[in-house]
Amino acid sequence: MNKIALDLGPIQIYWYSICIFLGMLVACILIYKEAKKQKIEENFLTNLTFYTIIIGILGARLYYVLFNLSYYLSNPIEIFKIWNGGLAIHGGIIAGLIFLVIYCKKNHVKILKMLDIIVVGLIIAQAIGRWGNFFNGEAYGPVTTYNHLKSLLIPEFVINGMNILGEYHHPTFFYESLWCMVGFIVMLLVRKFYKKIHPGDLTGLYLVWYGIIRFIIEGMRTDSLMLGPIKMAQIVSIVFILSGITLWLKNRIIKKKTDIM
Repeated sequence: MNKIALDLGPIQIYWYSICIFLGMLVACILIYKEAKKQKIEENFLTNLTFYTIIIGILGARLYYVLFNLSYYLSNPIEIFKIWNGGLAIHGGIIAGLIFLVIYCKKNHVKILKMLDIIVVGLIIAQAIGRWGNFFNGEAYGPVTTYNHLKSLLIPEFVINGMNILGEYHHPTFFYESLWCMVGFIVMLLVRKFYKKIHPGDLTGLYLVWYGIIRFIIEGMRTDSLMLGPIKMAQIVSIVFILSGITLWLKNRIIKKKTDIM
């Protein structure tokens, strides 16, 4: 698999970077469109989006580097080569969330309202961005057979791309991308047709939806970030799932108490 999309001599554009950029572009378009409907002030949104993206990327890289610290201490220049991969989505989400909370509080914007707008764009960005792993030949699962992958109706070009060093591997990036794509459609439908939606419901749905697939996928991946013997992404996924369930229950319990009173 060729990682380079365009070679201009001293300048090389990588497929990984293109996938990440396309994911962010689609997310921003969707976020701006929904924010306009909800009358979010444009200047606030522009600043929030700009800084959240930058901080999110830095957080994603820092998270990955910290869990591979011995390698990067021996090869410090590699820290800056993000086009080779190494952006941990959980690190990006955590860093971006911290900034969003601070910035929303500073500007007196409701945090859950803003999160509900963002998560719909975020999940489709993840679906698109995962294809960067495909071009980099990373984020794959255990060894399997061509016939098994074919029986799962996986596209031929994906199967061929998962032939690594003469062995076929499960395309876990592909499974996650599909799940995120379905999640994106589900969240759009919920936002449009679910009449009893509360602030934080879409955020809760995102946390549970993505938490479930990431926990499963991480159990299959061969390149997980580890905390001792434990896969770090599975710990974070459990936190996501519990947080999402808590948001949904909190909304309904509070609403029920309010109705009774």
